[in-house]
Amino acid sequence: MKKKILAVILVLGMLTALLAGCGGKSETPEKRAEANAIAIGIAQDLDDSLDPHVAVAAGTKEVMFNVFEGLVKPTSDGNLVPAVASDVSVEDGGLTYVFTLRQGVKFHNGKTVEMQDVLFSIRRCAGMLDDGSEPLMPALTVISDIQGEGDKLTITLSEPNLEFLAYMTLAILPADYDQQATAPVGTGPFKFVSRTAQDSVVLERFDDYWGTPAKLQKVTFKIIEEDSGLVRGLQSGALDLVSHMTSTQISQLDKNAFHVEEGSMNLVQALYLNNSAPPFDNVLVRQALCYAIDKQGIIDMAFDGYGIPLGTSMFPSFAKYYDDSLTDFYPHDVAKAKELLRQAGYPDGFEMTITVPSNYQPHVDTAQVIVEQLKEVGVTATIVPVEWSSWLSDVYGKSEFQSTITGLTSDNMTARKLLERFNTQAGNNFTKYDSAEYDALFAKAISAADDAEQTAIYRQMERQLTENAANVYIQDMADLVVVRNGVQGLTFYPLYVLDVSTLYWDK
Repeated sequence: MKKKILAVILVLGMLTALLAGCGGKSETPEKRAEANAIAIGIAQDLDDSLDPHVAVAAGTKEVMFNVFEGLVKPTSDGNLVPAVASDVSVEDGGLTYVFTLRQGVKFHNGKTVEMQDVLFSIRRCAGMLDDGSEPLMPALTVISDIQGEGDKLTITLSEPNLEFLAYMTLAILPADYDQQATAPVGTGPFKFVSRTAQDSVVLERFDDYWGTPAKLQKVTFKIIEEDSGLVRGLQSGALDLVSHMTSTQISQLDKNAFHVEEGSMNLVQALYLNNSAPPFDNVLVRQALCYAIDKQGIIDMAFDGYGIPLGTSMFPSFAKYYDDSLTDFYPHDVAKAKELLRQAGYPDGFEMTITVPSNYQPHVDTAQVIVEQLKEVGVTATIVPVEWSSWLSDVYGKSEFQSTITGLTSDNMTARKLLERFNTQAGNNFTKYDSAEYDALFAKAISAADDAEQTAIYRQMERQLTENAANVYIQDMADLVVVRNGVQGLTFYPLYVLDVSTLYWDK
């Protein structure tokens, strides 16, 4: 009898934990609305680092966008506006930037932002601290001197840099605080409260925020890595909003309880290839895969037609850099793909693996379609699903993969952020792309003194990636956001971020 009682207690405990993890019956949408709170479902844990200067995962940056600010910050229309700085002027033909610090800006720990904090943050990212650390942002090595006096910050560059201001969106952090990786402190409209591994991240409105205050009091990001779990969370009332959903997921929801808003994810989804691993060290093989894969077919089959086909590492919201003519550079041509494989020494095809983060259903769906398409040219592809943390450490961090499907994006409005990763010397060149021509173009682009000249060079770089089939480019995925009726204020950016400061309950 005691064993039976114990078993019942264990089962009840598991059910209680399950309900608590999904919001439970005690937390309904009505109660959250009354408390001015919201629950948002996300597919990945924020387990790389919460320190904004070292975080690499787009999903981490998407959430923590609400916690941190720089001297300037991006707007939903793609412009930069003053933030921790109240004003900026550019002098000496673009060699000197003078920022005026905004008075009374506070960190979430209650301390007022001082010049030493700003100097620390920029010097840390530029590799200018006395500890000998490497630059966290290679773009900032262009800084030759940085000085602060009173409320004036003066940054001198070694040469004019057209993209420099965009990098001043880097988070301003307190100089004397060393817990950013686990308990971050910023100046944004929301303050970090807690992170429970594989469960949730909680933010609360920062009432001493210098700017327009957030409308919600509390935001809980629920980590649900299973595709069906996000749907169940919405259906049960545990979640109020989920971004990046598929049309298949949406079809399972009550249309009277939710509305769907559509934007773009502002990322480059591709079959990324390890250019140093056979057979993808052969450009003919890479080109063959580009002809073999039907990107519109993927969009139609896996995404019900939602998505914008891409032909290189740039997406449409970065309009002046985007070259639409590259989209059809490799039209779907099975015969051409087979001929290139024959020339490359693979007349009967080959076997390959596609490593996919299992918590991202859109990437899993894409992989499944690609497997079928590659069969037509004699290539046998096997999907290797891995946990997100493993993908981040092994695929992205160590380049231990043959091919992988993911989406790469930028956290500021610069083409450099999207294209620098294919430079041979880039620390995040996980595809191991190696081209002396590309490296030379990159060097010219970052030193260009004229915007039109720089834009033209970046477009050359994009074309070079396409011509050399660095990867098999697929799409800029549509961002289908499911929002519970009553929640308003969703704002799309030309960046991969989710601004929760504009969300509110329409009571």
